[in-house]
Amino acid sequence: MATNQTAGMPDIHDIKPPIEISNGWEWVWPVLIVLAVLLAAVVLWLYWKKRKANVPVEPLVPAHVRAKQKLQEALALISQPKPFCVLVSDTVRFYLGERFEFRAPERTTEEFLRELNATDRLSSNQKDSLGKFLESCDLVKFAKYEPGENELRELHSSAVKLVEETEIKAESESSDKSRAGRESGNGVPALKSEIVNRKS
Repeated sequence: MATNQTAGMPDIHDIKPPIEISNGWEWVWPVLIVLAVLLAAVVLWLYWKKRKANVPVEPLVPAHVRAKQKLQEALALISQPKPFCVLVSDTVRFYLGERFEFRAPERTTEEFLRELNATDRLSSNQKDSLGKFLESCDLVKFAKYEPGENELRELHSSAVKLVEETEIKAESESSDKSRAGRESGNGVPALKSEIVNRKS
């Protein structure tokens, strides 16, 4: 009889685990982490930008100044004709290439002089002088000609002269203008005449 009563009773199960009820704040931590990463990235970028702005920019040395420095260094090789002529001619080629946008270093002397003669960037005297200079250097570089020191110094002088004749004269022009202003009564009359000219 007891057996029948037991058979009619429902099965007994274990207690179910508690159900987690969302409180609506689960998204806070992921959002805070993302914001912290973004904030750190912004701070690092601002720091890098400020540090880059504080780095002093070295002034660009003009082409003619660098050429004169190289030509001065070449004098140390004057007892060695070939290295001397290589350095002097390369200096002139690179200077003219940068100053007038010629492709001087990439071309033979003949090609370079042909391109040069087709332009009006140098006077006819400068073109002739440059042609003789490069041909003289080529004799030493390729034909094993060994000139004396006086001849090498003449080559050096013609290279320096060419650089000085073709260099940008912006600094000397500005100093001439300031000198003219001082001579005209500290620049006041000159300034007045400039204003009158602008109004007219």
